[in-house]
Amino acid sequence: MIRLALAYMRDRPLGVALNALLLGIAVATLVLLLQFAEQAGERFERDARGIDLVVGAKGSPLQLVLSSVYHIDVPTGNIPLGELERLRDDPGVAQVVPLALGDNFQGFRIVGSDDRLLPLYGARVAQGRSFARPAEAVLGAEVARRTGARLGQKFIGSHGLVTGEEDGQGHDHAPFETVGILAPSGTVLDRLILTSVESVWDVHGIEHEDHDEAGHDHDEKHVGHDHDADSAQHDEHHEDAAMPGIEPEITALLVRYRNASAAMRLPSQINRQSALQAAAPAAEAARLLGLFGSIIEGARLFGWLLALSAGLSLFVALWNATRAREGDLALLRVMGARPSTVFGTILIEGLLIAAIGALGGIAAAHGLIALASASFPTLDELGLSAMRFLPGEGGILVAALAIGLVAALIPAIRIFRVDLATTLARYS
Repeated sequence: MIRLALAYMRDRPLGVALNALLLGIAVATLVLLLQFAEQAGERFERDARGIDLVVGAKGSPLQLVLSSVYHIDVPTGNIPLGELERLRDDPGVAQVVPLALGDNFQGFRIVGSDDRLLPLYGARVAQGRSFARPAEAVLGAEVARRTGARLGQKFIGSHGLVTGEEDGQGHDHAPFETVGILAPSGTVLDRLILTSVESVWDVHGIEHEDHDEAGHDHDEKHVGHDHDADSAQHDEHHEDAAMPGIEPEITALLVRYRNASAAMRLPSQINRQSALQAAAPAAEAARLLGLFGSIIEGARLFGWLLALSAGLSLFVALWNATRAREGDLALLRVMGARPSTVFGTILIEGLLIAAIGALGGIAAAHGLIALASASFPTLDELGLSAMRFLPGEGGILVAALAIGLVAALIPAIRIFRVDLATTLARYS
């Protein structure tokens, strides 16, 4: 039956290709929506886990969260360094992690922070060690893979958060040295380059006191501006690039609450200040996904309507093909083929066309994800993977095969109603 079905399909390749293409477009649409909704939702939840509040400059709360938690937008501005210690002294705050943004290397963001950032995301260093002195950097797993960087290699950051942004000029006076590479964590850290806050200040020529002396509560072995350990070349560059009069600032603060009362008190307390705002990542991510949710549902409905249209087109094609083959099918019956054999041949033909369209659509969807991630930096920063297959895709495949089976069912049933003598007489 399969060989006969394949022979019938080869007899009308254009019709088969058009019906498979129509069903493939529908399947590709559904798979793309499924992949985006699932992967984006998981990514938003994973990257915001453990972060209760983000504090930054006044502006859009969503922009603040996207830039500081998901690193897919530009920051709202900078805030005074003193806010870091003020929040750390708050009895309702368990942990505060500073962020300093502004540069990139080959499109990957360089993020200044401290030794609390890695434990916050559950990340660990797979090769080398964490940064401990100015101009030292730790690369995320994806950064190391894409750039081919190795331990000990030096690189120069460019101004701006993405390649080509603003002037795109490199900070030649302050190269970074790769001292560590992170193990893959499945979080945003995979696509970041981490260094100390002091390193970011040094790159931009901002004078500052030793961070530990300024009230930072880290041990000396952790991140800080250790002048005794700096090389003479770094001191010379720092002196050449320093711009007195510019106060050291940070971009944002990632906050974890100590108790529930802080969650009720702290956001409103911060938002009352004229220069600061506080945003909850969970709330902003839910709002963003809610905005996209209606669009995704509408597109998903369109995809299923397109799939049903493809099924209707396949039904019409098989119906017409069955009518055109009535003589051949009747002859097969006379030659001893059982009705169930002829019936099964038509069903298999419908299933094969549906399978070609469905598998082609799934492959096309994953190819489009890879192409879009390579072409659009925002999608790439979201971490959408073209190599990930979701269980829902199996459901879409089964639904497509069911559509092909139902489309072939009525033309196949018609075989039982064909009068063999009349049909043979008409085609003889």
